[in-house]
Amino acid sequence: MAKEKKPKEINNHPNKIGAKDVAGYTIAEAANMFNLTYITSFLKVFMTDVLKIAPKRVGYMFIVTRLWDVINDPLWGAIVAKRKPGKDGKFLQYLRIVAIPLGISTVICFLPYSDPNSIFYNQTLANNPTLLFAVCIITYLIYCTMYTAMNIPFGSLASVITDDPKGRTLLSTSRSLGSGVGGAVVSLIAPFIIYVGTGVTDSVTGKEQEVADGNRMFIYALLMGIMSIAFYLIGHRNLKERVPAFDEEKVDFKKTYLGLFKSRPFMMIAISGVLISGQLQFNSFNTYLYKNYFTETSLGVLGTICTYLPMAALMLFTPKLAAKFGKKELCGNMSIISAIASVFLAVTANSETFINFINPYTGEPGTGIYPAWLFMACLLLIGFGYTFVSLTCWAVVMDVIDYQEWKTGVRNESAVYSAYTFGRQLGQAIADAGGLFLLQWAKYDSATAGNGFITANNTSNKIMFICTIIPAVVYTGVWLIFKFGYPLTKEKLEPIYADLREKHEKEEAVNA
Repeated sequence: MAKEKKPKEINNHPNKIGAKDVAGYTIAEAANMFNLTYITSFLKVFMTDVLKIAPKRVGYMFIVTRLWDVINDPLWGAIVAKRKPGKDGKFLQYLRIVAIPLGISTVICFLPYSDPNSIFYNQTLANNPTLLFAVCIITYLIYCTMYTAMNIPFGSLASVITDDPKGRTLLSTSRSLGSGVGGAVVSLIAPFIIYVGTGVTDSVTGKEQEVADGNRMFIYALLMGIMSIAFYLIGHRNLKERVPAFDEEKVDFKKTYLGLFKSRPFMMIAISGVLISGQLQFNSFNTYLYKNYFTETSLGVLGTICTYLPMAALMLFTPKLAAKFGKKELCGNMSIISAIASVFLAVTANSETFINFINPYTGEPGTGIYPAWLFMACLLLIGFGYTFVSLTCWAVVMDVIDYQEWKTGVRNESAVYSAYTFGRQLGQAIADAGGLFLLQWAKYDSATAGNGFITANNTSNKIMFICTIIPAVVYTGVWLIFKFGYPLTKEKLEPIYADLREKHEKEEAVNA
């Protein structure tokens, strides 16, 4: 007897999204990453190698800007919550309003004031390091303010595009796709543009030393600013808010934020946000590793491919896997791969015995180089395990927003998202400032960094230590959180979705 076929499931959710929404959300996130990836990946290099600012001073700058975020994030959360919806909705309007100021703020962070060959050369700033540092802080503060003004409403936008769990997972996946596309435009292309050869060959690696060029870095910033503005506006035209964003003017934000700290689901995603965002930010220090340890800046391109290739391969399957097994379950069971691979890399990359066994040195002891192919293989495994966390993290945030509404009776996307965003920015600040202080510990001299490979005081080996031990700790922490800490399983979320859908239908009927 032939086996009876199971009827194909049809999604008849009233707020089902379409291809236009997926494309718009992907494009808008790509716009985000044009700005963010270039800033996070290369602003530190621009300041230390082009402007010749000491790493520890750049670290202080990131501390100052994150102290500003303590005020800036809740402030924008309140502004977004209290602002009346426009003709295009409550959150969508910010893609139109903030796009140009954010694009401009990215460009001004890369003005090469101290480069005599630049039209922006300023002798006063070039000869006054303190004044130059103050200008850098101001321009970066402007960028941080504009990015927050965009990021908080953009993050909240997914919750009003649809309340369909499958649609939200699809939006989270599309956001990750946009993040990968936007990041790739920077990570895969910028190294070939912003670095120039010095004509000097390194005695250990036998490769030409390369340096960052200030004028080229500015031109690429200008390109990223223009592209981000265009992509934001295209995304705006293709998105639609379907779920009513109810008036939040009477929300007690102090009570809301204090309540979040008592919520285990929120605290778990907040801590994971600190770790995830911090590690994404910390990956930018691999730029120093490729330039000063491997003396091959193009390895940054290969590193990006190894990190994001698994995401590209699994992107179409992740929403179905999350729907079948649950987001918590998927992340908890798969992120252990990243933890194991990162710990292996940290142990082997800092073992002289292992390096000499697998890649024997020639010449003086201590000059052995960790094989680049093995480093990239570890990045590939790390990327595979991390893919599931990356592709579902924004859907997890929406689940927590739903959980908070189900538990308290009050829905406040902007407050939850601004608190989560602050956690991510805190992670970025810790990664940036901590990494720069560690560079100072490694005796990275910004005055001579532009001259290529650094062998004095074993600096290059210390950079390898920094760039491997931190990821090992972070990826292990992410696995522990999703496996044992985050409580919202698939089984717990299903009745929450049903209760909220019924509540929203009643509210819409009353407001009709």
